[in-house]
Amino acid sequence: MRKKLILAGALALALLPVRAALGADDKDRVLRKLDTAAANFHTTSAEFEFDSVTTEPILEKDIQKGVVYYERKGGAFQMSAHIEEQNGKKAPKMYVYSGGGIKLYEPLIDQVTTLSKLSQYESWFMLGFGASGKDLEQKWEIKYLGSELLEGKKTEKLELVAKDPAVRKNIAKVTIWVDPETGVSLKQVFDQGPGQYRVSVYFNIKVNQPLPADAFTLKTTKKTVVVNH
Repeated sequence: MRKKLILAGALALALLPVRAALGADDKDRVLRKLDTAAANFHTTSAEFEFDSVTTEPILEKDIQKGVVYYERKGGAFQMSAHIEEQNGKKAPKMYVYSGGGIKLYEPLIDQVTTLSKLSQYESWFMLGFGASGKDLEQKWEIKYLGSELLEGKKTEKLELVAKDPAVRKNIAKVTIWVDPETGVSLKQVFDQGPGQYRVSVYFNIKVNQPLPADAFTLKTTKKTVVVNH
């Protein structure tokens, strides 16, 4: 159960008029723009709010806030989420995805939990942060849902269903609102099965600017306990 929770945790709209018929040409136009954006993508940082919602058997919400960092160098990709507060209280945690594995550091209990052999989930972590149209086409069945205005910026809305059954088992589908000019998502909704979903919103986004030297470094101590899964 803890492994599943860690994996799930590591992963304000105004509508524009949408054309009545949205065809393959619209989807291809967006994906080809993402190809161009991905070729110029190096780094991104952003503040975030992750709202995990359970509706059954009772309504429960878990709200996490912090900062995320993404970096792509050639074929190598890594990301980290520095969680600063949870449900309005200070609750420092740090997730790092790199080299096909996840590490979660929880300073309050001084423990690192590692999950290895998760390279099939890389397309999930890259969603709207460095993924090209070709990357998406390789890993996801894609439906184009039109254009929407988010925080004053025009975005393209895509519905994605993973081709890999192992990914689809945890995430039934993902909807992203992506700026095709930068290839960066402003919002993501993860459908995690009946009665469960997560909404991720990103703001104060900075593209291709230097990241902090410790963006992907866990600040452990000599007493840190490491648990491997």
